[in-house]
This record gives sequence, structure tokens and C-alpha cells, in this order.
Amino acid sequence: MTEELATAEQLARQAGELIRRLRQQGLTVEHKTGADDPVTQADRAASQLLMQELAAAFPADGLLSEEESDSRQRLDRRRVWLIDPIDGTKEYTEGSSDYCVSIGLAEAGEPVLGVIYAPETDELFSGAAGMGVRKNGQPVSLRSEQPYIVATSVTETGRELKDLPLPGMRPSGSTALKLARIAAGEADATFTMSPRAEWDIAAGHALLRAQGGDLTRRDGRAVRYNQPKPYLEQGLIAGGPEAIAWLRAELLRLGVPTAVLALDADAQGQRRHVRRAGERELAWLVTGSSERGETAVLGSGGNAFHLERLTRDVRRAGDSLH
Repeated sequence: MTEELATAEQLARQAGELIRRLRQQGLTVEHKTGADDPVTQADRAASQLLMQELAAAFPADGLLSEEESDSRQRLDRRRVWLIDPIDGTKEYTEGSSDYCVSIGLAEAGEPVLGVIYAPETDELFSGAAGMGVRKNGQPVSLRSEQPYIVATSVTETGRELKDLPLPGMRPSGSTALKLARIAAGEADATFTMSPRAEWDIAAGHALLRAQGGDLTRRDGRAVRYNQPKPYLEQGLIAGGPEAIAWLRAELLRLGVPTAVLALDADAQGQRRHVRRAGERELAWLVTGSSERGETAVLGSGGNAFHLERLTRDVRRAGDSLH
């Protein structure tokens, strides 16, 4: 992985300098699925740079980027690069330093290489299977001490977790940067209530794996990459082995919700999505095709707040609700 790692490190720095420069020049902000899902010309410019250069360097590999049209051709490739040109676009547009460029490589569905670069603080996290992880060229390791530091979503913390009696919570924006900091021993674990896409987590997952940690769905099932629908259907949990075991038990004890989305339709063409805490259902939403062939809400119920959160998660996973 030496050549792949060196190439990804160089490209992450190039993309980081590009997006830093574009932010200084001023941005036009658009929104894809809602106020929490912005996109800028910098996202697109960095994506084009990374896609073009990775395709030139490794023409036999597949490519998947958040900001590009997906192609089924990647499904036939053993190795696939997963790109988030700006993870933490909301923070990026608000002038925060809490964003990064994330480049991951999956082989046969497994995360094997990750490079995450934070342009504002000039922090480069990189690693690969069997090679460990380095931060700005220096070897780093997982933390192995209590009390645990739990990196949480700043959005989820502000809306639902601020009063949660879970010790050690440290809110921040970028998911990829959280995972990088855990791999570098700057935090112990993280979790989300809402699902994430493959490009959000592939690089960070590879860094954790290289350190003996892991990332799974909230229910403990493994995550595999280069899937036809590149979205997890539920929240995630990640960190070192002992920290994950402790955090999983705490989330269950405290009844912290997670979405469980049905990404594949049933025999009637319908999808039933739920938000639940343990086995307790908090809200549900059924989607299917309308008479015009659009995705429509066929039924819903439960707590209004949790239903709103669930509807947001469904939209971000690719269902355009009408």
C-alpha cells in the first residue's frame, strides 16, 4: 500500500489547499436535502480533482464520491476509492476548522487504507492495513485509559444528547475527523443516531482497523463497502474494543435512539423505516411509489419529534419524499 498511501496523502493536501483557498474567496452555499446538508462549489471542485487524479493513478480501481453521479461500474471492481471531498461541509461554510478531506480505499468490501486531512490545522492522519497510523508522519496509537472520551455529533448533541447522562461527551462536526482522532488516541469512541454514507466513514474505519479498533452498525453488525446503495441503514458505533463494549452497554442502558431504514423495498414496493430505542419503537414511516412514480409517504406515526428526525434520515439516504 506504499504507493497508494503516498498518492492519497499528496492528493488530500492538494484538495485541502484548494478548498481553503476557495473559502477565502467566498462561497455560494446550496442545500441538497435540507439545512443540515449543504454543498458548495468547493465540494465539487475538490471532488473533481480527486476523482481525476485517482483514476489516472489507479485506472483499474473503482471510484465513489459524495459529489459525483454514481456508476454501477464500481461494483465490478475489487478495489474502490471512497471520497468525501469535504466532510463537515456545514462547519466549513460556517468558518469552523472542524472539516476535512477524506479518502478511503476498500478492497473486496473491507476498509484497507485511509487518509484524512484537516486543512485549517494542517493535520494529516494516514494509515493502512498492516502499516499502523501516523499523524503528520509520526506513529500514533489508540488510548487505553478511563474515563473514556466519547466524540459525538455536534448536531445530535445540540438536539437530543445535551442532557444525556453519558460521561465524557465531546461534540464536534466531521464524522471522518472524529474517527481519525480516535485512531490517533485523542478520543476513545463515537456513535451516531442517524445513518452515514460509505464515503463518510471508509477512511476513518480503515484507520481504526489499522490500530486494532473497529466500526460497526449500532446493532453490532459489520460494515462492508462498495454496496449497490452506499448508505448504512442505521447509526454507527466505533472505537477501540474495550471502549466500544462499554459504550454499547451505556447506549442500551440510556435508551439512546437510532434510525433503522429499509433501503430495499418489499414485495409490494414499500419500505418501512423506524426510529427506535432498543426494542421500543419511537416513530415509523412507510414509503413507496405514488401514481406518478415518485417516492411518497404512504403512512407514518409515533412521536412527532422522532418522526421528523426519521424523515430527515430517509431523505438523506436517497428517498425524495413527496
